[in-house]
Amino acid sequence: MSNSAERTAVSTETTTARDNLVIRVLIISAFTVILNETIMGVAIPHLMADLNITAIDAQWLTTAFLLTMAIVIPITGFLLQRFPTRPLYIIAMSVFVAGTALAAVAPGFEVLLAARIVQACGTAVMLPLLMTTVISLVPERERGRRMGTIGMVISVAPAIGPTISGIVLAFASWRFLYVAVLPVAITVLIFGIVAMRSTNEPKKTPLDVLSVILSAIGFGTLVYGLSLIGESAEGDVLKAVGYAVLGVAVIALFVWRQTILQRGDRALLDLRTFKSRTFAVSSAMFVVCMVSLFGTIILIPLYTQGVLGLSVLNTGLLLLPGGLTMGLLATPVGRAYDKIGPRALLIPGTILVATALWSASLFLGDGSPWWSVLAVHMTMSVGLAFVFTPLFTASLGALPRKLYAHGAAIISTIQQVAAAAGTALFVATMTAVTHTQQAEGASDVSAQASGIQTAFMVGAILATVGIGLATLIERPVSQDSDAEAPAIAH
Repeated sequence: MSNSAERTAVSTETTTARDNLVIRVLIISAFTVILNETIMGVAIPHLMADLNITAIDAQWLTTAFLLTMAIVIPITGFLLQRFPTRPLYIIAMSVFVAGTALAAVAPGFEVLLAARIVQACGTAVMLPLLMTTVISLVPERERGRRMGTIGMVISVAPAIGPTISGIVLAFASWRFLYVAVLPVAITVLIFGIVAMRSTNEPKKTPLDVLSVILSAIGFGTLVYGLSLIGESAEGDVLKAVGYAVLGVAVIALFVWRQTILQRGDRALLDLRTFKSRTFAVSSAMFVVCMVSLFGTIILIPLYTQGVLGLSVLNTGLLLLPGGLTMGLLATPVGRAYDKIGPRALLIPGTILVATALWSASLFLGDGSPWWSVLAVHMTMSVGLAFVFTPLFTASLGALPRKLYAHGAAIISTIQQVAAAAGTALFVATMTAVTHTQQAEGASDVSAQASGIQTAFMVGAILATVGIGLATLIERPVSQDSDAEAPAIAH
């Protein structure tokens, strides 16, 4: 029996102390790198003043990060099969540390933009690596609890990014957003070099160059188009939509290419994962949840600062309880999953998310008290805490072991595209309604409040669809075999 087979046999019974250490290293690392995805949002005014750049230029620090993630993540399925996980981790974390150090000392916008792209290259590998490692090492009866921690990383890290950014910027320059992260990232890297071990058995998987090109162009162009829609405050929507449509067309070619290659196990992303109904429905729910999360992350600061007149610091503090709540609920929700399965958690979770968004569309007007924002954000945070963990656990648990890496890469790709789509959908809706209201004579504050309420209503409709999807997800039957493809759940 090979070492990998021995580890597989052991992992079905228990998780060793060394395995637990590997998982903890990956969780801390993933939290550190994913935090950077939203940390720059509220820093835009500071960057504009300090670097003498426009708002559109400053927004590129977030857009370029998302673009790079969308391009690199689809390749991680291949990387996790082709190379040992330990050197992959060391390279990814080292790249992130290098990007963070470069950002901290960046003399101007161009260098800072390059640093963000370098950071994103490291970040893109970390989450699929974490998900694949956990689902491979942890026995089925404990997966909910462990995946709960991953759910915390996915939801809490981007949610508290604006909070941390607001607190830091209230007392220091934007550079300290990176100065504060750098020693943590270096410490985690050093500890990982010492403690990390490879948890996979690499195989000589061929790399299809055409698939890489189609993936990069397709996902990159789609995310770019969606980002342009979100930034189109004055119009030029046709250009943005054109990029998005082109991206969808190239992705269609990419999908066609994968369906041919996967017959010989040569696909960059093996789409046989979608033969599992649980995985397919979970993927659709990830879209709903990420659109809701990132749409809310972008709108609440606009509402609190533009309509209520709160400071960046107060906005950050207002969002902190929700982020902490998601973190505190991660492990209990994971334990509950192990006992009662996904559906009993997903249905109330999606109901809470929809309730939060409907409440925001109805009650967050130009004269609403600050505590109404807190109530809406807390309700959504609790709902998402009940959703993310079951989705991660059920979706990957429904796949055979040979498709874990592909499933993790697909989920991570979906998250990035949905995050960009959520930002585009909410901001474009807000902008259109705001301009219409201003043209009809409404004040700027009142018009913006109406636009934000309408954007939340669109999100609420989408979240309501998520309730129906939640009823379709069942506890997956164990697929821990090397079967040719996952069985279709009934």
